[in-house]
Amino acid sequence: MKHLALPVRDQERSRRFYETHFGFGAQPARRYDDDVLMLYNADGFSLALGPTDEPIHPPKFLHFGIGLASPDEVRAFRDRLVADGVTLVEEWEEPEYVSVKCLDPDGYVVEAAWEPHHQPSMPKPFADDGSRADQQQHGGGA
Repeated sequence: MKHLALPVRDQERSRRFYETHFGFGAQPARRYDDDVLMLYNADGFSLALGPTDEPIHPPKFLHFGIGLASPDEVRAFRDRLVADGVTLVEEWEEPEYVSVKCLDPDGYVVEAAWEPHHQPSMPKPFADDGSRADQQQHGGGA
């Protein structure tokens, strides 16, 4: 899968969240004629943020996420989320699975996880020094 479309209440707020925490600033965002804002990560995944005035009530089980390369990357990611005031909804720490789930601005659950038999689904959203990896590669984000 290389694309996900989400209805959102505030596109710019959602854009900041996904660019800041999940690496969706790898290419310039693109706005389409129907007002959909498309974001891209370095792996070529596109995230479509469609405007809505309707209430958003995702089902409890619904979530989506990224894979990270190690348990330490998941823990460091969790620490950055907490430092930024992002609401965490679940954490797992097992020998074969380390995960953190958080809420995006519209209440969607987004996960970052490590499992030894899965490769990361995208490049690290943050460089080893804690800065956003996409800012280092592309000289900053919008």
